This record gives sequence, structure tokens and C-alpha cells, in this order.
Amino acid sequence: MGTHRLVCHPDTPSVAVKNITATIFDHPASGLLLRWRVDGCSALVLPSYAGSGRGAELWQTTCFELFAQQSGTAYEEFNFSPSQRWAAYRFSAYRENRQDIEAGEGPVIDHQSGEQLFVLTAKLPGFKLDTGRVGLSAVIEERGGIKSYWALAHPAGEPDFHDPSCFIAAVPAPQRV
Repeated sequence: MGTHRLVCHPDTPSVAVKNITATIFDHPASGLLLRWRVDGCSALVLPSYAGSGRGAELWQTTCFELFAQQSGTAYEEFNFSPSQRWAAYRFSAYRENRQDIEAGEGPVIDHQSGEQLFVLTAKLPGFKLDTGRVGLSAVIEERGGIKSYWALAHPAGEPDFHDPSCFIAAVPAPQRV
């Protein structure tokens, strides 16, 4: 599905982050692999390791997100924290009827960090994208409590990753043989 450049919301500038890209690999047998690359991570705040498992309010600090709208107004939201906590929800429409998604074995999250580069990788075993649109986003917290909000696109006003105007990456139709 390719690599996509995220843009910073104009009202929430970053201190050190220069660029964020997100890449989606859709593998029919094993599910999705997502990778976010943050260039300029010298001031990045990472949550402490919490062990793999479901978490809440992960977006309060550095967190990476996938939104998948495969048909109609319903969509799924996945949050991936460097702490290795995750969240997965299904909505029937814009912020309506939130339900936890049963994630089976759950996502596998890993990250690497250097002086200027941070990479988070999330594997979603068994999750398939058929057709539709996706949104990729990141909440970045930097030293001093500074937060910036990154997405493929932003609606007017405050950052809102749930807004359908953020879901701009098209999912290609499956190839028929």
C-alpha cells in the first residue's frame, strides 16, 4: 500500500521533528505491517515500557494510529504506543457507538531509536484491508509537554484524526485471478 508522508497540524508545531512517514504492508497470509519513521527525535518523549496488552488513552503521549474505513461510514481505529500497549475500536460512524475490537493475539509492537531517527513497527496479525480508505496519524510529545499532531490531512479547526477528511489513502481493490 506504500509509504505516506504525514503533515503536522499548523496549530501544533513540533520542536525537533522534521518529518514523519508511515508505511503499510498488506500481506494476505499474515495481516498488516505498519511502520512509522520519525526524523528528528532528539526531544521525543517515550512512555515507559508497560508490556504488551490493551491500554487506554494512549494518545495522551507519543502514539501512532491507523484508521480504516472499509465501507459506508463505519471505521476501525488502532492505537500503538511505544510502551507496547495498544487499543482497537470499531465505530459505526464518526465517533459513534465505540466498541472494543477483539484482537485475538493482539498487535505486536516494536521500536528502535537513534540520535535523530525513531521507528515504530506494528504488526496486526489476521487484519485485512479489502477496499476503502485509511488514515495514518501520530501524536508526538516532546520535552516540555509540547505535543504535535501529524496526519495524512487535517480538517479545519483543531486536530481530529477521526474526521473522514483524514482518511485519504486509498486501499486498492483486491486482484482477482
